[in-house]
Amino acid sequence: MSANVPKIREHMEIVGSDGQHVGTVDKVEEDRIKLTKADDPDGSGQHHHYLPVSSVGEVDEKVRLNMPAGRARELATISGGTRPASGMGGTTT
Repeated sequence: MSANVPKIREHMEIVGSDGQHVGTVDKVEEDRIKLTKADDPDGSGQHHHYLPVSSVGEVDEKVRLNMPAGRARELATISGGTRPASGMGGTTT
């Protein structure tokens, strides 16, 4: 687990390495950051999306990722379950 993970707090803004908004932290669940439904990357406001903690570059007043915002939004997963998508630090079947 990244040394930055304990610094991540509810309602922190998540931005890409390009400084663009990705989402808002709901909470950290195991090795993933759960984004709030109201500010999810697909804009629907109906799903929780997740990002791997391995994508965190640094944490200060914001969670800053080690990839551009567009890439992070592509990688975020819609989940009603617990399986991360391929490329998200987990496996799929």
